[in-house]
Amino acid sequence: MNIGQVVGGSFGNIMLRQKSGSCLEIGDLLVSEEDDHILILQIFDLEYGSQMNGKVQEMMSGVILEEQLASSEFYEPDFVNYILARVKILARINTNDTVVLPKGMPKFFNKLRMVATQDLKFLQKEDTNKIFVGNIRSGSKVLYDAEVWLDAFEIFSHHVLIPATTGRGKSNLVKTILYYLLYSNNVGALVLDAHNEYYGQKEIGLKDHPNSRNNLVYYTPMNPPPGSPTFIINLNAIRPDHFDGIIDFSEPQDRKMREFYSKYKGEWISELMLYQYSTPDSDNPAEASKSAVTINVLQQKLRQALDLKVNYDENIVLSKHNVFDKDRGDKTINQIVNHIESGKVVVLDTSNLSDDAELIVGSIIASSILDRYKSARAEGRLHEKPVATIVIEEAPRVIGDDILKSGINNIYSTIAREGRKFQVGLTAITQLTSVIPKVILANMNTKIILGNEMKLERQAIIESASQDLSEDDHNIASLDLGEAIISSIYVPFALPIKIPNFKDVIKKPPDNKPKMRVF
Repeated sequence: MNIGQVVGGSFGNIMLRQKSGSCLEIGDLLVSEEDDHILILQIFDLEYGSQMNGKVQEMMSGVILEEQLASSEFYEPDFVNYILARVKILARINTNDTVVLPKGMPKFFNKLRMVATQDLKFLQKEDTNKIFVGNIRSGSKVLYDAEVWLDAFEIFSHHVLIPATTGRGKSNLVKTILYYLLYSNNVGALVLDAHNEYYGQKEIGLKDHPNSRNNLVYYTPMNPPPGSPTFIINLNAIRPDHFDGIIDFSEPQDRKMREFYSKYKGEWISELMLYQYSTPDSDNPAEASKSAVTINVLQQKLRQALDLKVNYDENIVLSKHNVFDKDRGDKTINQIVNHIESGKVVVLDTSNLSDDAELIVGSIIASSILDRYKSARAEGRLHEKPVATIVIEEAPRVIGDDILKSGINNIYSTIAREGRKFQVGLTAITQLTSVIPKVILANMNTKIILGNEMKLERQAIIESASQDLSEDDHNIASLDLGEAIISSIYVPFALPIKIPNFKDVIKKPPDNKPKMRVF
């Protein structure tokens, strides 16, 4: 059914008059049928149009309001007042289903219709190495037969950014993505679960996936489910460089840490935390006293960062949350990295850890993953490994301007800049895109954009998108719960999608898994 007609405008800002009885929305996908191709267009703005002078409209409005009239009568009202839509061309589809960037415009007065599933057949192809993220969406209307599957290997090796304000469905999206990762061994994922919400100990979660026994590993420090390992990391596995770009140390403090590490190796944290200053028999007591002050500050920072407590009577260092242990957990890091190298999803329950402790745990594991993959590349074995991705919430904690301006890179920023050379990627979840440096955003080649009401954040997203989203400010602001736009170098144009409710995904029987189609 025709819903409107081209009446003017310019390339990238075509004016469409809405047909009476139609109801157009921002984000609607439209089709213009040309001689030897079709054009896919999208509405990015709506406004009123009228054949009456503005002063006449104001006068009639005043009559209706002041005289308490129920309505006003117009001669041929559908011709007098109407809605105009501003649209942009997304793609040109030739008769052989090839997609090219649009360089022309629809015919003047050409009639447009809503997009249909058959218009998108050029995007469909069979492949088993994809992840399902949702269905094509036209405004608020969902095309349930048009499924959106993305190449897992490509998007995760080249980083994924998920920006949105609170309450727009970030966690639901991540659960859905991880759910479909569990169907294959093509991508290994380390998930730092700060809210303990992905596994689903007490509710529906990834544990309910039919393949969870084989491809899902869950670590928690307290009361692990039967068959799951306890989340314990040996204190001796921590090196000074694991704190780089996460904890702010002065130069003397950093030097002192490395002195202890050089002298005591794996025992350096225990020795440092148990160190007690006493007046030394020294030729330079002032220098010794200064060193003791540095150690004292270091002890305080490490105690806070790692949630440590020291028992001087028994000469031991303990962890308040039971994650770090001096005597246990010496194989945990190696086991986690082995799982990821096998293409499994590893969920770490970090809900009881401080922010710093969570990031340090991630730093230890991510450093080991990157080292393994670098070695594999040097040995010519990288192609044998799955992609590894690090899923981290509140990403500006490690890749924000304030963190990186110190000039000291942490492992997360290193992966964001260099990881794709080694098949190691970052899946960054954030509310504040604007505080992430442009050089990092430019490396995030896939962005799954959810709703965002903050103008500054929308602008940062638009400026770093893989497609031209310069006219999509209102579109992004109007995205409702579960609605998103995918901007990626691996899709032909920015795809509007509707993400399914994770509970509905779980309820779907395995034999009803959607047919593999990629957009």
